[in-house]
Amino acid sequence: MAFRRATLRNTPMAALPQPDAQPSRAAAVDAERRVCTLLAERGRVKQEDVARAERLLAEAPETSLTALLVRLGLVSERDLAEAWSETLRLPLLSVRDAPDAPPEVGLGVRFMKQYHAVPVGEQGTTLQLATADPGDAYIPQAVQLATGRPVALVVALRSEIDDLIERWYGAGRTALGTIAEGLAGEGVAGPGDDDIEHLRDLASEAPVIRLVNLLIQRAVEARASDIHIEPFENRLKVRYRIDGVLHEVEAPPARSTAAVISRIKIMARMNIAERRLPQDGRIMLRVQGKELDLRVSAIPTAFGESVVMRILDRGSVVLDFESLGFDESTLPPFLHVLGQPHGILLVTGPTGSGKTTTLYTALSRINTPDRKIITVEDPVEYQIEGINQMQVKPAIGLDFAGALRSIVRQDPDVIMIGEMRDLETCRIAIQSALTGHLVLSTLHTNSAAGGLTRLLDMGVEDYLLASTVNSIVAQRLVRRLDPATAEPYEPLPELVAELGLDKLTARRPIRLYRPAPSPDNPSGYRGRLAIIEQLTMNDALRRLLMQHAGAGDIERAAREAGMRTMHEDGLRKALAGLTTIEEVLRVTQEA
Repeated sequence: MAFRRATLRNTPMAALPQPDAQPSRAAAVDAERRVCTLLAERGRVKQEDVARAERLLAEAPETSLTALLVRLGLVSERDLAEAWSETLRLPLLSVRDAPDAPPEVGLGVRFMKQYHAVPVGEQGTTLQLATADPGDAYIPQAVQLATGRPVALVVALRSEIDDLIERWYGAGRTALGTIAEGLAGEGVAGPGDDDIEHLRDLASEAPVIRLVNLLIQRAVEARASDIHIEPFENRLKVRYRIDGVLHEVEAPPARSTAAVISRIKIMARMNIAERRLPQDGRIMLRVQGKELDLRVSAIPTAFGESVVMRILDRGSVVLDFESLGFDESTLPPFLHVLGQPHGILLVTGPTGSGKTTTLYTALSRINTPDRKIITVEDPVEYQIEGINQMQVKPAIGLDFAGALRSIVRQDPDVIMIGEMRDLETCRIAIQSALTGHLVLSTLHTNSAAGGLTRLLDMGVEDYLLASTVNSIVAQRLVRRLDPATAEPYEPLPELVAELGLDKLTARRPIRLYRPAPSPDNPSGYRGRLAIIEQLTMNDALRRLLMQHAGAGDIERAAREAGMRTMHEDGLRKALAGLTTIEEVLRVTQEA
């Protein structure tokens, strides 16, 4: 028996005796169908996409249905791995849990790469095998024959298995590094290359295409909202913005800078020959079963063009007030103002504070067959059925003011303006509110009270503001604690006294919460939610507005009328375990 084991260890995997494929194939097909049914029930894949993949499978019988779904971008690797884990009741492994060195089992690297399977541990005589396709019975049978040991399967993402094989058996090279090695052979030039046609050819080469696709795929897997690609003198820096915070990630080598940026510009239909002026573009693609809309911005810097891609995942946006952060104290007054037949509702905050998402959620709430809703945006971020959405195009003279002058003749009931940027836009919006329209818009200010003073500073007449503005909502986004791992703790008495936490809750002892990093979630946060303050106009506030009172006086009067500030709303959410005190202080100190 010992001789047989040694012989099998030295035998190429392709030469191993094939087990009877009929029963295992039937079982694999049944398991795949159950996995696809589970994915469809969870909305991770559409039934028509599964049917299309089954038709294509007839032309490529050497692959599996689930592998084909991933290859076509119809489902993400993580969703598939979770479905396999639940269907077959197998553990789901993260490569972060893998040891620093592989177990000594004598399997060929070629076999592991071909079948996307790698031994990750030992329990006594049993070998733990991570696989991306646990429905394929040949893989564990072949490993068992080669090692002479029983095999226990665990499920892992295919890309993570490939990265682990590369880390263990590829001399420490990573996936990005491996792809980038091909760039040297392609003759990729540095940022100083002025041969545009040569750059265009390089950007169409397979290594560059795979490199850019991998950067986008990893951003999607990390739940990033933005990808920052920034060239410097001796390196190319790549950063992902995850839950509002930038994280630096592995980047391609500096020699690939020109080719990578040119590839992105070609995908976004931008002019790769123009490197002196800022440019904007758009990329529509499907990654891991998700329809993505990437807004691309390129600006010239000292060492090349800096590119930022904003990722808009239409499938993941949730137009739900509770999910956004509205609760029983902030939602009723907001819905009351939203139910007014005319007037202006403003949402204020800095860039990236969720203003547009709040307005989209408001529009989806009042989007009924008896109302005509028209929006003017720059750009149209999410398309909502039943709403007429117009995108401004300054290059041809279609700005916010020009668009508004046209749509008021379209007999709308509700008008949404992407942003009040200038006095002319403000005056047309006010005129629309005076003539019986409900107008929703955004404004860049730090607080709700500051919105009124900002409009006065822009030159809008005080009496027009007093008669049209119904409410101003200010908001910020804080990172939401992962409820599965958040840890409660008792804050110091000095902190309780300084923040007045004892006045906000009757619970004793007072408890706050902090993130607990885990292998699957190193930050301890998952997603974001809004902290909100809503200023609703009343007679006292209108008198102060007519007197051109400062933002501080207006805020004090609003608080006397019952307004809760963003800081107070954030503290209450921290006490409820939704976020942390540090997050609240981070986003409200300026406000």
